[in-house]
Amino acid sequence: MPVSDLNLNLILVVMKHTIFTLAFTFCTVVVFAQQKNKKMAFEVDGVCEMCKMRIEKAALEVAGVKFADWNIPSHELTLIVDERKTNAMAIKSAIVKVGHDTKELKATEEAYRKVNPCCRYREGDANPHEGHH
Repeated sequence: MPVSDLNLNLILVVMKHTIFTLAFTFCTVVVFAQQKNKKMAFEVDGVCEMCKMRIEKAALEVAGVKFADWNIPSHELTLIVDERKTNAMAIKSAIVKVGHDTKELKATEEAYRKVNPCCRYREGDANPHEGHH
């Protein structure tokens, strides 16, 4: 049975409508999948209370970061962020700018050398931790 031009046009219209609906649904799901209060954590190198204050301050200055807590012994930075405004790489970029390394990003030598000498954590740097702050 041959398909008439009218039926063919109707099929094309229905297919276009279906594709548009699926694309719209997919985009809506992606947008709403971003969370307003998402918890995330990653490792940041540092050694003391001065490092803790510097790391947390750098993270909190990133738009969308609502909470930041860096744990000295574990080196884990725990965050609550608005995913619609920021992401992990933006936060890591802010942290390396103040001299602290992450697994994915390393601070420049210039930024690293700006941290207090007792806060230096890289291998080969003298780091007298006795009586550390």
